[in-house]
This record gives sequence, C-alpha cells and structure tokens, in this order.
Amino acid sequence: MDFSTHKRYHVHGFDSRQFLEHYFSDKSEMVFGDDTLKFVIENLRQVFSGGHINGDILIDLSSGSIIHHLYSACEFFKNIIVLKVNNRCIMELKRWVDERTGAFYWGHTSKLLQEKEENSDQFQDQEAKLRSALQHVVKCDLEKENMTDPLVLPLADCIISTWLLGVISKDQDDYIRYLRKFSRLLKPGGHIISIGTLGTTYYTVGKDKFHVFTFDEDFLRKSLIGEGFIIDYCNVKDRMAVSDITDYKAVIFIAAHKEK
Repeated sequence: MDFSTHKRYHVHGFDSRQFLEHYFSDKSEMVFGDDTLKFVIENLRQVFSGGHINGDILIDLSSGSIIHHLYSACEFFKNIIVLKVNNRCIMELKRWVDERTGAFYWGHTSKLLQEKEENSDQFQDQEAKLRSALQHVVKCDLEKENMTDPLVLPLADCIISTWLLGVISKDQDDYIRYLRKFSRLLKPGGHIISIGTLGTTYYTVGKDKFHVFTFDEDFLRKSLIGEGFIIDYCNVKDRMAVSDITDYKAVIFIAAHKEK
C-alpha cells in the first residue's frame, strides 16, 4: 500500500472529537463497541486482577484522547503519566479531566466495567478516581531521543500503548524502532500492554483517511521477543463490525514483561 496517499496521525493530526464519536461513543450507529470498548476493558481487567502488573508509575502512549483503557489501571498504579503527540488531543483529554462543559461522555464505558464486578458499588466513583490519576498529561515528540525533552520522566513499571504503534509506523523497521523507544521508558522487569488491530491499512476520521501499518499476530510477537520481552498473555478477537470507515480484520491484546 502507498501510505503516502493517507494522512499520518502524528504528522497531520485529526479531529479528536470525531475520532471518539466514530469509534468509542455510545451512539447507536457506533458499531465498534465490542472491539474498541468491551474487548479492551475485559482484557485489562483480567490481566490487572492477576496481581502481577502494578507499581508506582504507569505511562500511557495511546491514540487520540481515549481514557476507558485506564479505568482498571488507576486501581493498581499510584501515578499515571499520559503522553500525547498533539495539542488537540491534550485539550480534549483535559476537558474531560476538568469536567468542563462539552467534554466527551465516557459514562457508558465505566458501566461496562461495573457490569463485570461482583460488587459494582465500589466502582461508582471510578471516573473520579481516574480523573484524580490523570493529572500528568505531557506533550511528546516521537522523533526525539528523549520524547519529552527537556522533561526527563521516571522509569515506569508499566506502559500501555493502545492503537498508537500501528498508526505512527510506516513499515516493520519503523514499528520496531518505536517499540524500542517505548521500551526504554520501562524499568527492568517492567510490563508492556499493547492493544491494536491486525490486517489494517486505514481508518477514517471525518472525511480524512489515515495510514495504518499492516501487521499480523506473528509479527507483533516476534517484535516483542526481539526487544527482550517475555509474552505473558495474548488474546485476539475477529472483527464482527460492519463498516467501511476502517478495514481492520481483528483486534489484539498482548501483555509482556521485560527481561531483567
């Protein structure tokens, strides 16, 4: 595929609100809920409940202004640092954190988590907990050696990357380069959780089509192992949604830890 015919997420940016409406809202025409919402929340709940992934610092490197993948995380980490490549996504995220008028509604996603818990009452204030944890939102430049220069971040116990690696990478070498750069933010023995789509070439936001590097499960596994990770958990869900605004074949959730 000639990726040059499509826009690039971290180069051109996109309408962050439209991105949320297309792929993460509670609107009846949003057909991706099983893949982008339920699948993500259920798998994160499962890996965190195992008790092996926790600590002081979690760094989130994810596409757009999504927050639902961090509901479970705020129960297991003292601090969550969110890195974003463009100002529009930062503004959208902070609008929700600060409970400003017009912020995107995420209540439907916190309810999905509550439905999975035996005692859902304890999650009634889940959004408040997450807002409290999301006080560190930092602009980053993916091409710099230190992505947050001049700020030097403490090493993280865990990194979550949701739908980002695929949209910023041109090819296999690019993907591995970014994965290596992300992994440098981890402590020895730290964990990485990667969520993405398989067999994708594009996704649409508004009238614009954006590039996605096409890869399969085998490539992702080999990339992680090649960078010194041991895979602890992997789940793949075939696509059921019918829509032409993106062409992914499946969604993948993979958790691994870095060898000491």
